[in-house]
Amino acid sequence: MSSALRNKVQRKFKMRGYTLKTEALSEVLRFLSHFPEDEDEALHLLVDDVNKLSLKSSILDKESVHKVATSLLEAVAAVEKNPMSGGCDSAASALKIIDAFDFPKFRYDPIKKLFHKYTEKPPIHGDASAKVKLYRDRFLLLSQKLSRDPHFSRPVFDSNISGYGSCQISPIQSLVGQTGKRWVMGFISQLEDGHFYLEDLTAAVEVDLSDAKITTGFFVENTVVLAEGEMLLDGIFQVKTCGFPPLEDREKSVTTFAGIDFFGGGLLTKEETIELAKDEREAVNDMFVILSDVWLDDGETMGKLEIILNGYENASVVPSLFVFMGNFCSNPCNLSFNSYSSIRSQFGRLGKMIANHQRLKEHSRFLFIPGPDDIGPSNVLPRCSLPKYMTEEFQSHIPSAEFLSNPCRIKCYTQEIVFFRQDMLYRMRRSSLITPSEETSDPFEHLVATITHQSHLCPLPLSVQPIIWNYDHCLHLYPTPHTIVLGDRSEPKEYKYRGITCFNPGSFSNDFTFMVYRPCSQEVELSVI
Repeated sequence: MSSALRNKVQRKFKMRGYTLKTEALSEVLRFLSHFPEDEDEALHLLVDDVNKLSLKSSILDKESVHKVATSLLEAVAAVEKNPMSGGCDSAASALKIIDAFDFPKFRYDPIKKLFHKYTEKPPIHGDASAKVKLYRDRFLLLSQKLSRDPHFSRPVFDSNISGYGSCQISPIQSLVGQTGKRWVMGFISQLEDGHFYLEDLTAAVEVDLSDAKITTGFFVENTVVLAEGEMLLDGIFQVKTCGFPPLEDREKSVTTFAGIDFFGGGLLTKEETIELAKDEREAVNDMFVILSDVWLDDGETMGKLEIILNGYENASVVPSLFVFMGNFCSNPCNLSFNSYSSIRSQFGRLGKMIANHQRLKEHSRFLFIPGPDDIGPSNVLPRCSLPKYMTEEFQSHIPSAEFLSNPCRIKCYTQEIVFFRQDMLYRMRRSSLITPSEETSDPFEHLVATITHQSHLCPLPLSVQPIIWNYDHCLHLYPTPHTIVLGDRSEPKEYKYRGITCFNPGSFSNDFTFMVYRPCSQEVELSVI
């Protein structure tokens, strides 16, 4: 075998996040020797099936490759015997699915102006300092973006950027004894009952938001805001204008910190990215089918789901991925819930239903994300995957199905996609301190603006939505992903905001709505049964 083929094989596996041992590489080359005229297609199929394995490491050994290569050769032999069986070119292999507890964690150093990566996995139970670091990390993440925004940079010459002078951010500590308009950045905090403060890394100041003009979004406790105003004689900062930190373009973030894998999908060279982008443009038939609130204990829901499966089973091209988001039970699985065995058997029936659709079983991938009321240790975020006890019967029918955390991430070709199942809209509206701006009347647009400008999926107070302190980074949105899927029981919505595709598939069990997403064009289609 030529060195060019060896390099091609290693590059192909690297693009999917894998490293080949020497014996594994030899096994791949032996497999390709069976297809001298179709090496590229054979290699693509091999990587497809390797990606479907449940691997503990990204370093592939001989046994893993041999297992997949043998099954493919057997399948080819079977197709040659029965050419009418056909096949389906699925891009399921282009997907790299990442669990929240495997997300890389970084911390920004404001002195060196760079990010440091954690080399060890942080403990689930953090000490008191972990809570402080949670807020500090959120603040520094937004402040480093703001430092590159030309509207809030220190002017080189004595020029006025706004009608009040420079928009340079003043530390809250420096407000003491100052007069005139000032820009400050800080968390909205309620340090005393009924009294709200803006708090940064230097100090806190009480604020009056009663006459503030605000921008789009939900202003709740824990959100970081930019406020323009002036100090009054009684020590209260009178806010005139209040908004979120500006959103930085994804390309600018990626370019500024080139060589850092914030997403967790692996780094690619420029040539590899170009090759994947080409594959992405050509994959016009790829689609994801996304459903939220799939109640397995509801007969009507399961009947509608079978209609969907039948429809795609008989379609000319099957979906690359089915995403089922919780809740998977019509009743909350809390301490009073005692029907765990029934949920286990209902998952088994779902697995049997899918297994009866042979084309879907063979060519589609199935991903399950728990909802806020599903079985789990607590309602804290990020939520771990569903317990193995609940999914064993299902996986006996569909062994390749993946049960992941909430949230989770998917790298599809060059795209970065985030999935999050939480009833955020209701909680945000209920926790809002100020009536939302009239710039838009759509609550979903306010929600999207909030999470993208905060670079955080759930910027609610910890008293409203608990978060594991050491794993708050799992909810960060930096750099901004290409697509954000927000599973919510509210009505289905789609909103493209500053180049980010955001949508909510709605509640399947209530409205029988779901979304179809096409990665090649980032198009979203609302479907109803």
